[in-house]
Amino acid sequence: MNQKALLLILLLISPTALQVEGSDPVLLWDPARPIPKAEEIPVLEGVEFHVIKQWNQKQDGYTFLHGVNLAWHNGELFASFGHNKGSENTVSEEAQYRVSADGGKSWSELRVIDAGDEENLAVSHGVFCSCNGQLWAFQGAYYNRMERIHTRAYLLDDSTGQWKKQGVVIRHGFWPMNQPVRMNDGNWIMPGFSGGPYSGERVFPAAVAISHGDDLTKWDYVEIPVAPQITKMWGESALFVAGKQVLNIARYGGEANALLAISQDSGRTWMESRVSNLPMATSKPAAGTLSTGQHYLICTTTANSGGKRSPLTIALTRPGEKFFSQVFVIRNSVKENGPGESAKQLSLSYPCAMEHEGNLYVGYSNNGGRRGNLNSAELAIIPLSAFPLKPTSVSE
Repeated sequence: MNQKALLLILLLISPTALQVEGSDPVLLWDPARPIPKAEEIPVLEGVEFHVIKQWNQKQDGYTFLHGVNLAWHNGELFASFGHNKGSENTVSEEAQYRVSADGGKSWSELRVIDAGDEENLAVSHGVFCSCNGQLWAFQGAYYNRMERIHTRAYLLDDSTGQWKKQGVVIRHGFWPMNQPVRMNDGNWIMPGFSGGPYSGERVFPAAVAISHGDDLTKWDYVEIPVAPQITKMWGESALFVAGKQVLNIARYGGEANALLAISQDSGRTWMESRVSNLPMATSKPAAGTLSTGQHYLICTTTANSGGKRSPLTIALTRPGEKFFSQVFVIRNSVKENGPGESAKQLSLSYPCAMEHEGNLYVGYSNNGGRRGNLNSAELAIIPLSAFPLKPTSVSE
């Protein structure tokens, strides 16, 4: 029996086979398949690209843009992001959004979810959640420069187009990083991390928030423990759900590898975040499950990119499996045709993703080769037919 078959049998017998106590690294990528280099990864065909917000400081005064999130609501596509005319993570940050009535081809004027109405309060990027026909927004917020980080909730009033403030709903430094996912127990689980004033020499762990059913004003904060060998971490995280099991994939910081933590009880308790065998840029990932039954991870996942935030890739499992076994390029740094910024070296980062009517909509930041997060917000629309259900590059 080969190694791959043995591992898959172990996984079927015990879901914790992904993360065996004392093993390092833990398994997230199929160990029977080589992880390809960036230049070896096939580029997805049939992807449609659009620009949500082009970076243009001379025209509008904004420098920082980051943290795109997407939602469909009442036939329109919403895209939110953090925006700042000053420096990143300062009190002039605002939670803004645009709306598209034609599926992302054109966008409304800039609109505000919250610009912060208290002294020294900043409201920044966050995530949407569509629940029972209502559109919610959960935004990361802080005081001064990344102090007292927390999450604020907003509910869209469809009759007026205004966002109604629901107040602070999660504390403990929690900043939401990807949209909530409904679990089989009827609760929603939202991945993020517990942050503070930025430091590359501290551990800021991954965390989740769990709703009280469809009452999205009440959330339980659950911090994910960290393996003792991890001494620095900026744990922006994403997750996918498989029954009661939840897999949380987090940004490391110490190395260009994904961190993996597993819960067996719908996110209430967790095994430690530990280094996996999956390379991933030190950036916020996006993850989820397609209607095909395939789990996905969007970030930069190649054998040789290290911490570079390019190319933007999507890794996929086979339907119903938990090992990633194939990876595709959504877009490279240089893009010869179509909208969007292009350069020999640029960052394509902080992705979000959502499926809608046979397509996967991926929002991301593009810094155009500029230093820092002086980003444009861009959109890739990928037909699900572009994803094969099983790997084809390596013989079984």
